[in-house]
Amino acid sequence: MPSPAAGKRPSQLRRAAPTAGWAVAAAPPLAFMAVFFAYPVLTVVGDGLSGLADVLGRSAIRGVLWFTFWQAAVSTLLTLAVGIPAAAMLARLRPRVRRIVRAVITVPFVLPTVVVAGAFEAAFDRFGLDSGALSLHHTVWAILAAHVFFNYAVVVRTVGSWWAGLDGRHADAAAMLGATPARAFIGVTWPLLRPAVAAAAAVTFLFSFTSFGVILILGGPARATVETEIYRYAITRLDFATASALALCQLVAVAALVALASIAERRRAVARRAPGRTAPRRLRGVIVPNAVIATILLGVPIASLVERAFATGGGYGLANFAALAERVQMLPTTALAALGHSLVFAALAMAIATVVGILASIVVVGGRARTAIAASGASWLRRLFDVGLTLPLGVSAVTVGLGMLLALDTPPFDFRTAWWIIPVAHALVGTPFVVRTLVPTMRSIDDRLREAAAVLGASPLRTRREVDVPIASRAVAVGAAFAFAVSLGEFGATAFLPRRPDTLTAPLALFRLLGTPGEALRGQAMALAVVLMVATALSVLVIEGLRRTDESLF
Repeated sequence: MPSPAAGKRPSQLRRAAPTAGWAVAAAPPLAFMAVFFAYPVLTVVGDGLSGLADVLGRSAIRGVLWFTFWQAAVSTLLTLAVGIPAAAMLARLRPRVRRIVRAVITVPFVLPTVVVAGAFEAAFDRFGLDSGALSLHHTVWAILAAHVFFNYAVVVRTVGSWWAGLDGRHADAAAMLGATPARAFIGVTWPLLRPAVAAAAAVTFLFSFTSFGVILILGGPARATVETEIYRYAITRLDFATASALALCQLVAVAALVALASIAERRRAVARRAPGRTAPRRLRGVIVPNAVIATILLGVPIASLVERAFATGGGYGLANFAALAERVQMLPTTALAALGHSLVFAALAMAIATVVGILASIVVVGGRARTAIAASGASWLRRLFDVGLTLPLGVSAVTVGLGMLLALDTPPFDFRTAWWIIPVAHALVGTPFVVRTLVPTMRSIDDRLREAAAVLGASPLRTRREVDVPIASRAVAVGAAFAFAVSLGEFGATAFLPRRPDTLTAPLALFRLLGTPGEALRGQAMALAVVLMVATALSVLVIEGLRRTDESLF
């Protein structure tokens, strides 16, 4: 008598597999996000609702909200103004050169915010802009310049990669018909670029709106945004009700911004790019001005930071770096020990984010309509994971840190003072990078490869091991490297978490050193910033070496 499986195709046998495996894969990510993200954020929402009307009635708070919006808008416009011409240059470079340029301009984007603030402080000190009539110290101009520094890569990479895929023959045809270069750009190229520009603008506005470390250090107490006021009300004034209400205001605003960014991204995804050769490589008159702007914007702060780190009185040396091993009064341990803590926490956060991201990606990809999980009516789980695991990128790290401070202090979730809560908080931000990198790769795997393996007698587990793992391993490595880099420089959530000698991180140590006067302490701060910058830059080089395409920033 033939077995029930006789005559069935391997794909049919695979679709008939029980859903227990998907449930096992879904449980850890679901529990992780529920306890360490959803519960803290909902606690903030609940606490903020009661005092929202009172907070919005204060003129000072309305002024903070207005400053938060307009500085983000101006930062976005300035970044577009310098980034779009650079994107035009990037689109005209040869692929190998383009990858090198992309890697270089991406380093500032992934630098810790406190390192960027330190770099601008060093530049102001080096060129005499920290005092006198031309002082930029604690001004809005310093904030705007730092935001352009950060988000330059967002515009250049997003728009430049899109521009490189456009067919330059359309603009050539317009030129042959008598159109000037400006008219050809406005009438032909710009309509095709608009979706990419809108997506880059939305992301830039979101990053500037939720900026924390830059404004806290470069803006000073006189330049307050929603982020910095949440921190000050919670940590300095212990007014958690006002901090929660401000966080709720920010959550609503960020949700609207994320929705707009998603719309812009979908429009970019569906916009058609005509096949054919890429944009013409007319580089004369394009490279030099953009190289000058990039050098001033990106190179001067970084070069000033390095120069200040090696400056020792009348000369240069390694004294500031050696001083990192010496404990100073405002730190509970040495800066070198804080750096060691950051490296350990980054490794743990990377491991947590990688495991959670892999399991979540299996659920997302395994929940497609052809699989048993969808057939059993549980396709909602795929959508929940696909959207829910992206939320930590939209919700401010400051809000997450505040939520952990408020929610994780009573049984059964009395975790607030545990040292391991820091890498867990960092992993929350790193997990979306793993998922967003891995899911497209797993979705691109041809089902026929799995069916061929099944025909040859491979079990489902062996099929995954022999087919999926080799293809997805590169994407996993990219996501893990992103998680490591993000954790290394995380400052927003960490500022709300345990403050003990064994939990002090390098960004927190750098923040305290930058806020304390004194030439020796400033030298230590610059040296620590350089070490953090080098570690982050190495992570970027690893990511760029592993990536196969340059279609997006991530």
